[in-house]
Amino acid sequence: MPVYRLTKALAFPDPSEAEPDGLLAAGGDLRVERLLLAYSRGIFPWHGGPPILWYAPDPRAVLRPSALHVPERLRRTLRHGGFELTLDTAFGAVLEACAGTPRPGQDGSWITPAMVEAYTELHRLGLAHSAEAWRDGRLVGGVYGPSLGSVFFGESMFHAERDASKAALVALVWQLEAWRFGLFDAQIPTPHLARFGVEPWPRARFQAALAEALERPTRRGPWALDPGLVARRAAGG
Repeated sequence: MPVYRLTKALAFPDPSEAEPDGLLAAGGDLRVERLLLAYSRGIFPWHGGPPILWYAPDPRAVLRPSALHVPERLRRTLRHGGFELTLDTAFGAVLEACAGTPRPGQDGSWITPAMVEAYTELHRLGLAHSAEAWRDGRLVGGVYGPSLGSVFFGESMFHAERDASKAALVALVWQLEAWRFGLFDAQIPTPHLARFGVEPWPRARFQAALAEALERPTRRGPWALDPGLVARRAAGG
Protein backbone atom coordinates (compact mmCIF):
# COMPACT_ATOMS: atom_id res chain seq x y z
CA MET A 1 0.00 0.00 0.00
CA PRO A 2 1.24 3.56 -0.64
CA VAL A 3 2.34 5.86 2.17
CA TYR A 4 0.19 8.95 1.88
CA ARG A 5 1.74 12.40 1.69
CA LEU A 6 -0.24 14.84 3.79
CA THR A 7 -0.93 18.38 2.62
CA LYS A 8 -2.16 21.43 4.53
CA ALA A 9 -5.66 19.95 4.37
CA LEU A 10 -6.86 18.69 7.75
CA ALA A 11 -7.39 15.04 6.76
CA PHE A 12 -5.92 11.55 7.16
CA PRO A 13 -6.34 8.38 5.12
CA ASP A 14 -8.23 5.47 6.67
CA PRO A 15 -6.02 3.72 9.28
CA SER A 16 -6.76 0.37 7.61
CA GLU A 17 -4.54 1.52 4.71
CA ALA A 18 -1.38 1.59 6.85
CA GLU A 19 1.75 -0.35 5.92
CA PRO A 20 2.46 -3.63 7.76
CA ASP A 21 4.70 -1.73 10.22
CA GLY A 22 1.88 0.73 10.90
CA LEU A 23 3.19 3.63 8.82
CA LEU A 24 0.19 5.42 7.33
CA ALA A 25 1.26 8.87 6.15
CA ALA A 26 4.08 11.41 6.08
CA GLY A 27 4.14 15.18 6.23
CA GLY A 28 1.58 17.60 7.51
CA ASP A 29 2.11 19.54 10.72
CA LEU A 30 1.67 19.31 14.48
CA ARG A 31 -1.00 21.93 14.99
CA VAL A 32 -3.49 21.11 17.72
CA GLU A 33 -6.35 20.48 15.30
CA ARG A 34 -4.37 17.87 13.37
CA LEU A 35 -3.13 16.12 16.49
CA LEU A 36 -6.64 15.87 17.92
CA LEU A 37 -7.99 14.54 14.64
CA ALA A 38 -5.17 11.99 14.47
CA TYR A 39 -5.73 10.64 17.97
CA SER A 40 -9.49 10.49 17.46
CA ARG A 41 -8.81 8.31 14.40
CA GLY A 42 -6.33 6.03 16.17
CA ILE A 43 -3.29 7.65 14.53
CA PHE A 44 -0.21 9.10 16.26
CA PRO A 45 2.99 10.87 15.16
CA TRP A 46 6.32 9.14 15.60
CA HIS A 47 9.89 9.97 14.57
CA GLY A 48 9.36 13.70 14.39
CA GLY A 49 11.08 14.17 11.06
CA PRO A 50 11.16 15.97 8.82
CA PRO A 51 8.90 14.71 7.51
CA ILE A 52 6.53 13.86 10.36
CA LEU A 53 5.53 10.19 10.18
CA TRP A 54 2.05 9.06 11.24
CA TYR A 55 1.29 5.53 12.44
CA ALA A 56 -1.71 3.28 13.02
CA PRO A 57 -0.15 -0.09 13.99
CA ASP A 58 -1.80 -3.48 13.83
CA PRO A 59 -1.81 -5.00 16.40
CA ARG A 60 -2.25 -2.16 18.88
CA ALA A 61 -1.01 -2.29 22.48
CA VAL A 62 -4.05 -1.66 24.69
CA LEU A 63 -4.70 -1.79 28.41
CA ARG A 64 -8.13 -1.80 29.98
CA PRO A 65 -7.41 0.12 33.21
CA SER A 66 -9.38 -2.42 35.23
CA ALA A 67 -7.07 -5.18 33.90
CA LEU A 68 -3.83 -3.57 35.13
CA HIS A 69 -1.45 -6.11 36.68
CA VAL A 70 0.95 -4.72 39.29
CA PRO A 71 3.95 -6.99 40.06
CA GLU A 72 4.25 -7.71 43.76
CA ARG A 73 7.67 -6.10 44.13
CA LEU A 74 6.35 -2.85 42.63
CA ARG A 75 3.23 -3.09 44.79
CA ARG A 76 5.48 -3.31 47.87
CA THR A 77 7.35 -0.21 46.74
CA LEU A 78 4.07 1.66 46.35
CA ARG A 79 2.75 0.31 49.66
CA HIS A 80 5.77 1.56 51.60
CA GLY A 81 5.75 5.00 50.03
CA GLY A 82 8.92 4.72 48.00
CA PHE A 83 7.89 7.64 45.78
CA GLU A 84 5.70 10.71 46.00
CA LEU A 85 3.27 10.41 43.09
CA THR A 86 1.44 13.28 41.41
CA LEU A 87 -0.44 14.23 38.25
CA ASP A 88 0.03 17.36 36.14
CA THR A 89 2.51 19.06 38.45
CA ALA A 90 5.55 18.94 36.12
CA PHE A 91 4.32 18.27 32.58
CA GLY A 92 7.09 20.25 30.91
CA ALA A 93 9.82 18.58 32.95
CA VAL A 94 8.44 15.11 32.19
CA LEU A 95 8.23 15.91 28.49
CA GLU A 96 11.78 17.27 28.39
CA ALA A 97 13.10 14.28 30.34
CA CYS A 98 11.41 11.87 27.92
CA ALA A 99 12.92 13.78 25.00
CA GLY A 100 16.38 13.58 26.56
CA THR A 101 16.31 9.88 27.44
CA PRO A 102 18.44 7.66 25.15
CA ARG A 103 16.47 4.77 23.60
CA PRO A 104 18.05 1.47 22.48
CA GLY A 105 18.24 1.30 18.69
CA GLN A 106 17.37 4.97 18.19
CA ASP A 107 19.74 7.68 16.97
CA GLY A 108 18.56 10.64 19.01
CA SER A 109 15.05 11.39 20.19
CA TRP A 110 11.90 11.32 18.09
CA ILE A 111 10.50 13.94 20.50
CA THR A 112 11.68 16.98 18.55
CA PRO A 113 11.44 20.60 19.73
CA ALA A 114 8.38 20.95 17.48
CA MET A 115 6.72 18.02 19.25
CA VAL A 116 7.60 19.46 22.67
CA GLU A 117 5.92 22.70 21.63
CA ALA A 118 2.85 20.90 20.28
CA TYR A 119 2.24 18.73 23.35
CA THR A 120 2.92 21.66 25.64
CA GLU A 121 0.08 23.47 23.87
CA LEU A 122 -2.17 20.42 24.31
CA HIS A 123 -1.34 20.48 28.01
CA ARG A 124 -2.11 24.19 28.22
CA LEU A 125 -5.52 23.40 26.74
CA GLY A 126 -6.09 20.69 29.33
CA LEU A 127 -5.85 17.89 26.75
CA ALA A 128 -2.46 16.36 27.63
CA HIS A 129 -1.36 15.19 31.04
CA SER A 130 1.56 13.78 32.99
CA ALA A 131 2.12 11.50 35.94
CA GLU A 132 5.21 12.09 38.05
CA ALA A 133 7.31 10.16 40.57
CA TRP A 134 9.40 12.17 43.03
CA ARG A 135 12.12 11.28 45.52
CA ASP A 136 13.10 13.90 48.10
CA GLY A 137 11.72 16.68 45.92
CA ARG A 138 13.52 15.48 42.76
CA LEU A 139 11.63 14.30 39.69
CA VAL A 140 12.81 10.73 39.05
CA GLY A 141 10.21 9.31 36.69
CA GLY A 142 7.11 10.07 34.67
CA VAL A 143 4.81 9.43 31.77
CA TYR A 144 2.84 11.79 29.53
CA GLY A 145 0.24 11.75 26.78
CA PRO A 146 -2.98 13.31 25.50
CA SER A 147 -6.47 12.26 26.53
CA LEU A 148 -9.81 12.41 24.75
CA GLY A 149 -13.12 10.97 25.92
CA SER A 150 -12.32 8.03 28.20
CA VAL A 151 -9.00 7.24 26.47
CA PHE A 152 -5.47 8.06 27.58
CA PHE A 153 -2.88 7.87 24.82
CA GLY A 154 0.47 7.00 26.41
CA GLU A 155 3.28 8.72 24.49
CA SER A 156 6.51 8.21 26.41
CA MET A 157 8.04 7.45 29.83
CA PHE A 158 11.34 8.12 31.55
CA HIS A 159 13.02 7.06 34.78
CA ALA A 160 16.07 8.24 36.68
CA GLU A 161 15.57 5.61 39.40
CA ARG A 162 14.49 2.00 39.24
CA ASP A 163 10.70 1.56 39.19
CA ALA A 164 10.03 5.31 39.12
CA SER A 165 8.30 5.39 35.72
CA LYS A 166 6.43 2.19 36.56
CA ALA A 167 5.15 3.71 39.80
CA ALA A 168 3.97 6.82 37.94
CA LEU A 169 2.27 4.66 35.33
CA VAL A 170 0.47 2.53 37.92
CA ALA A 171 -0.75 5.60 39.81
CA LEU A 172 -2.06 7.09 36.57
CA VAL A 173 -3.86 3.91 35.51
CA TRP A 174 -5.42 3.45 38.95
CA GLN A 175 -6.76 6.99 38.70
CA LEU A 176 -8.05 6.37 35.17
CA GLU A 177 -9.87 3.31 36.45
CA ALA A 178 -11.43 5.37 39.25
CA TRP A 179 -12.66 7.80 36.60
CA ARG A 180 -14.06 4.87 34.57
CA PHE A 181 -11.75 5.32 31.61
CA GLY A 182 -12.19 2.63 28.98
CA LEU A 183 -8.74 2.51 27.36
CA PHE A 184 -5.07 3.17 27.91
CA ASP A 185 -3.42 3.16 24.49
CA ALA A 186 0.18 1.99 24.77
CA GLN A 187 0.65 2.04 20.97
CA ILE A 188 3.26 -0.67 20.25
CA PRO A 189 3.15 -4.10 21.98
CA THR A 190 6.30 -5.05 23.93
CA PRO A 191 7.11 -7.83 26.43
CA HIS A 192 7.68 -5.14 29.08
CA LEU A 193 4.16 -3.75 28.66
CA ALA A 194 2.64 -7.23 28.60
CA ARG A 195 3.76 -7.72 32.22
CA PHE A 196 1.32 -4.97 33.19
CA GLY A 197 -1.65 -6.50 31.40
CA VAL A 198 -1.24 -4.67 28.08
CA GLU A 199 -2.65 -6.78 25.25
CA PRO A 200 -2.13 -6.76 21.48
CA TRP A 201 -5.46 -5.93 19.87
CA PRO A 202 -6.28 -6.17 16.18
CA ARG A 203 -6.61 -2.70 14.72
CA ALA A 204 -10.31 -3.18 13.99
CA ARG A 205 -11.03 -4.05 17.63
CA PHE A 206 -9.08 -1.03 18.84
CA GLN A 207 -10.85 1.31 16.41
CA ALA A 208 -14.27 0.09 17.55
CA ALA A 209 -13.36 0.49 21.25
CA LEU A 210 -11.85 3.90 20.54
CA ALA A 211 -15.03 5.13 18.86
CA GLU A 212 -17.06 3.99 21.85
CA ALA A 213 -14.68 5.59 24.37
CA LEU A 214 -14.72 8.91 22.51
CA GLU A 215 -18.45 9.19 23.14
CA ARG A 216 -17.64 9.94 26.79
CA PRO A 217 -16.93 13.55 27.85
CA THR A 218 -13.27 14.59 27.84
CA ARG A 219 -11.86 15.24 31.33
CA ARG A 220 -9.89 18.39 30.70
CA GLY A 221 -7.02 19.24 33.05
CA PRO A 222 -5.47 19.89 35.38
CA TRP A 223 -5.67 16.39 36.83
CA ALA A 224 -4.91 15.30 40.40
CA LEU A 225 -4.78 11.95 42.16
CA ASP A 226 -7.65 11.18 44.51
CA PRO A 227 -6.37 11.48 48.10
CA GLY A 228 -5.23 8.14 49.46
CA LEU A 229 -5.92 6.31 46.17
CA VAL A 230 -2.42 4.87 45.68
CA ALA A 231 -2.07 3.78 49.30
CA ARG A 232 -5.45 2.02 49.23
CA ARG A 233 -4.81 0.26 45.94
CA ALA A 234 -1.26 -0.72 46.87
CA ALA A 235 -2.66 -2.31 50.03
CA GLY A 236 -5.11 -4.31 47.95
CA GLY A 237 -8.15 -2.05 48.28
